[in-house]
Parts: sequence; C-alpha cells; structure tokens
Amino acid sequence: MPELPEVETVRLGLQPAMEGFRIERATANRGDLRFPFQADFVARLNGQTITGLGRRAKYLLADLSSGDVLLMHLGMSGSFRVVTEAGAATPGEFHHPRSEDRTHDHVVFEMSSGARVIFNDPRRFGFMKIFPRAAIDDEPHLKGLGPEPLGNAFDAAMLAQACAGKSTSLKAALLDQRVVAGLGNIYVCEALFRAHLSPKRKASTLANRKGEPTDHAVRLTEAIREVLGEAIKAGGSSLRDHRQTSGELGYFQHSFKVYDREGEPCPSCGGTVQRFVQNGRSTFWCPKCQK
Repeated sequence: MPELPEVETVRLGLQPAMEGFRIERATANRGDLRFPFQADFVARLNGQTITGLGRRAKYLLADLSSGDVLLMHLGMSGSFRVVTEAGAATPGEFHHPRSEDRTHDHVVFEMSSGARVIFNDPRRFGFMKIFPRAAIDDEPHLKGLGPEPLGNAFDAAMLAQACAGKSTSLKAALLDQRVVAGLGNIYVCEALFRAHLSPKRKASTLANRKGEPTDHAVRLTEAIREVLGEAIKAGGSSLRDHRQTSGELGYFQHSFKVYDREGEPCPSCGGTVQRFVQNGRSTFWCPKCQK
C-alpha cells in the first residue's frame, strides 16, 4: 500500500496535466473498483475544471469548479498514466511492476491540457468517490484522520497529547491514522530508527505526567518530518518499479537505514539490523541503537 511520500509523488506528477484544466470527457470502463461508482459519477465530472489537486493522508483530492470533490485512492496496485503528444509517463508508480495490460484501464480523464490521464488498477483495490466540498468533514474516509505530519500543526506537543496514556507500542500508535495521517510501515520503521526509539516502547512515554512532550517526542517528530521530506524529494521508494512523472525510478529505498535490511550492519553502530513481527507487520530495527 502506498504511503504518504508515494501518494505525494503521484499528486505532483498529475498536477501539470490536471490542475487548472477542464475535464473534457470522463469515462468509467466498468461499474466498480473496490466500491461501485456512483450512478452520476461521470456526469458530475464532465465539463468541470479541477481548481486544485491536493492530498489528505493517503488520499488524492481534486477540487472541482462545481463545488464537488473527487476523492481517489490508489489501493495496492493502482497507478495513473499521463499520455500527451510527447509520450506517456506513470507518475509515482510504487511497489509493484507497472501494469501494461490495458484491460485494467478503468477510468480515463481527457483534459483540456491535451493530456489523457488513465487510472489502471489490476487488483481493483483502489476507488474513486465524489462528494460536496461542504460535506468534507463528514466524509467517512477522511473523518477522524490525525494531523498531516508535514503540516504546521504537527509538533511534539500534538504527538505527545495523542499518545498520552496509550498502552500500545510506539510503532502501533504511529501506524494508527487517527494519531498521525499518512504513515505506513516503511517510514515508521525509518523514523523510529532515526529517533533512536524502540518500536516496542510504550507510546505513552512520549508524554510526561503533565502530558507535556518528552525529549523522545521531540526527536521523533523531527525524525518523521525529516524522513518524509527526504523520501518525497527522492520520488518515493521503489520496492519494485515506482516511477516518477519523468519515468525515473523513485530511489529513497537506497537511503533505508533499517527497513528490509535484516541481517545487515547497522549504519550507526555497526550492530546487526533485526526483524520481528509486530501486530502482523514486519518491524526492522537495531536493538543496540533503539532503546
């Protein structure tokens, strides 16, 4: 599943082809993805200008001139292909080989920019939904999401407050989208390593008895911002074939300190990176560095 940097890479790649341009024609080549398309899905898109293309957690949000919002989620195998006179590019492709099977081209946007933006999803775990911008606070997929880790409001005090009194592990808390939005297994492992904090540590240790942030919370907040910023700059992590709009591979995986490096030397202390299963997910860490 894509994490925040991969989704942000997709957004940045789609922006030149979609933002500020009119949807001349939208086509849905099937009746559903993960969920059925709304009966008026295509009608609510045709002729609308995309006034803004944003991201919330792991979702893409296209603001339409009608006052509606098109919410898009990539799922496990979804990717966008932008076709212009200059050729085709797949912005932000992540984690899986690019699908060349055009039978999985499920949604097509013909834009006034001259681009055709095509959503391809072999496993159909992605989805799209339209709702009024005025109802965004009640949208079930967005309701209850925590703060954006790269937003101005996210700081050590906010993270400490969200984790105060939690008996769960620090890693489990960070994967909870209600605590902080957009983080997944890769970047949680990497941020905890940079902050020198054990994934087994209780989340409550980010706050003192008064609920104020401890030094752990300060270090972790800084590490989260740092690792996400570097990953976005690198175009995401290519575990298989993640590509940027330019067609180049995302390369942040070459900067992994612990993720997927079981048995290799720790880059900080020379110890050995270890893996264990935590809440059904592989956790990579250095027991010597992360206390």
